[in-house]
Amino acid sequence: MYRIGIIGGGQLGKMMILDAKRLDTYFVILDPTPKCPADSIADEHIVAEFDDVRAFHELAEKVDVVTYEFEHINAEALQELEAEGHKVYPSSETLLHIQNKYHQKEWLKKHGLPVPDFKKVETPEDIREAGKVFGYPMMLKTCTGGYDGKGNAPVNTEADVESAFGALGAGSLPLMVEAFCPFIKEVSVLVCRSVNGDVKVFPVAENVHKDSILDETTVPADISDECTKKAMDIAREAVHVFNACGMLCIELFVTGDGQVLVNELAPRPHNSGHYTIEGCVTSQYENHIRGILGLPLGSTELLRPTVMKNIIGQYPVDKAEVKGLDEAYAIGEVKVHIYGKEKVSKGRKMGHITVTAPTVEEALSKARLAHSKISF
Repeated sequence: MYRIGIIGGGQLGKMMILDAKRLDTYFVILDPTPKCPADSIADEHIVAEFDDVRAFHELAEKVDVVTYEFEHINAEALQELEAEGHKVYPSSETLLHIQNKYHQKEWLKKHGLPVPDFKKVETPEDIREAGKVFGYPMMLKTCTGGYDGKGNAPVNTEADVESAFGALGAGSLPLMVEAFCPFIKEVSVLVCRSVNGDVKVFPVAENVHKDSILDETTVPADISDECTKKAMDIAREAVHVFNACGMLCIELFVTGDGQVLVNELAPRPHNSGHYTIEGCVTSQYENHIRGILGLPLGSTELLRPTVMKNIIGQYPVDKAEVKGLDEAYAIGEVKVHIYGKEKVSKGRKMGHITVTAPTVEEALSKARLAHSKISF
């Protein structure tokens, strides 16, 4: 039996467990929410905060390997576990390079991977100086903790400097500024590396965001063969540069003149990889578990054109009850995933829809129609 610990019990952790239950596995999750999505299928649940070092040790003692479903956790606590001989994948070293966006970009640049211009800043004057070099617009970012647009503040002109600085804590958090990238497409590539060094790359996915939250993922991406090759080459290099184990997601910008630049990385399964459950021979979740256990990785071949559409909360609801499944499933070729979150809030990811079809256009049409039927 494989005993696996997951820090985080959200939808990513739940989908890891679902895909790995075909194996002889035993899962222990650590999450502060008693009825988190993964609680219903985990074998054990340690209810503890993500900064509870004691709970990290309790988790590690119960399992053969520890992994995590999000990167905003205590890397030093993971280092302690590794020092005691526990297996942690991705490693604390990988996490430390990635969870601070400035360090992440520095590491990418040092190893020759293409990134937009960036600069660490501490004061409004630093931001203005960057504006003189990069030009406007720019994006001010917190170096740690941001996701789904949180931790970002646009600086469209010099007049926006003070308000953007204030919006991100007025210097109470480490900040960086990034030059605007005139992208025409946002894409991502998922790559998995096993503890044995085996590497598998998934197809390039095209992503559309609304209000800084992923809305739709389409595979294959509608980009040139040249840009596709660049994106996949970057992914293969990145997984080695960061010495990653398990899944690594590389989010990229594609520009009108054919450049492909790294936006950011996530050392885990990713929202833009949900499509792999139905769309590929082996999902990102199964390959993540295979990778951290040292099992041979599965084929990442795309079976058919695939579209994933997120189901996002539109307004607060105290008790989440999904409606419209009958109508959505009646469309055909539609798969609906509901995460089992107790409450709905605006912008919260409540589930997703996946459609595979003979063409991207048909899959997209059916996914959007099914999405229109579902509500909470």
